[in-house]
Amino acid sequence: MTGQKASNELRVAIAGLGSIGTKIASALDQGIEGLTLSAVAVRNPAKHQAFIDGLRRPPQIVPIEQLGEVADIVVECAPSSQLRAIVEPAVKRGKAAVVVSVGGLLDNFDLVDLARANGGRIIVPTGALIGLDAVNAAAIGNIHSVKMVTRKPIDGLKGAPFIVENNVDIDNLREPLKLFEGTAREAAKGFPANLNVAVALSLAGVGPDRTSVQIWADPTVTRNVHRIEVETDSARFSMSIENIPSENPKTGLITALSVIALLRKQRATLCVGT
Repeated sequence: MTGQKASNELRVAIAGLGSIGTKIASALDQGIEGLTLSAVAVRNPAKHQAFIDGLRRPPQIVPIEQLGEVADIVVECAPSSQLRAIVEPAVKRGKAAVVVSVGGLLDNFDLVDLARANGGRIIVPTGALIGLDAVNAAAIGNIHSVKMVTRKPIDGLKGAPFIVENNVDIDNLREPLKLFEGTAREAAKGFPANLNVAVALSLAGVGPDRTSVQIWADPTVTRNVHRIEVETDSARFSMSIENIPSENPKTGLITALSVIALLRKQRATLCVGT
C-alpha cells in the first residue's frame, strides 16, 4: 500500500517536482537499495498527475506539512520561500530533511536547534559543487580563507533580486561583468536561486560571514562555472567545476544527481567519501 513502510525500508518524500524533484522521484521509483518513495507534495497536483501515474509505484500526494508523517526522509526541492513549511514539520517529528535550497536555511537557522531538540536531522547535499568533503575535513583543523568565484550564463541570472533592485542590464552583455563581491550570506540574499553552492561551501567550512564570493554574468560561458580556493593549516587546494544547466537554467544537472547519491548512501553497504 502506498506510503506504508516495507520491513526496514526508509520512506522518502519529496516536496516539489521541478527539474530536481522529478529526477529524484524517478531514481527512487527505479530502485535505490533500502529506500522507497512514499509521498510527494506539489503546488498543482493536476500538472504532475501524468508523471506520478507513470511511476511503477505511484506515491501518495499530500500537503507539504504532512510529509513528515508519511516519511523518514523529506527532500526539499521547492522554492526557498517554502523551506520552513517543509522542513519544520519533518524535524519536529524527529525525521531527516534534505535541504536543496540551502540559501534559505540561513534565514531559518533556528530549524537546526529545532531538529536537535527533537532528534531530527538537516542534511545539505553537496549539490553543484565538488570538494565539500575536503572542506569538511580541513574544518576539523584550521581554515584560513575560502574564496569562491562563480560565472554564469545570462539566462541563469535573470530575475535575481540583486539584479532587479540595482537595475543591472545583463541582457546585452558582450563581455563578462562582475555583479557582486561580498560574503556568502550577502550573496544568498541577492541571488537566492543561484548561490546555494556558496552557502553549502560556507556551512562546510568557515561560515557564511567568512566565505568570500564573487559573481560574474558571463556571456562567453554556457555552463555554471565555480572555482574555489581554500587555504588551511593542513592543505592548500583549489577546485573548479563547470556544470551543465538543467531544464531550469538556474540549476545544474548535477544537483539532482548529488541528492540521489546522498540517498544511496543512507542504506548502502559500501560508502565512499566523508
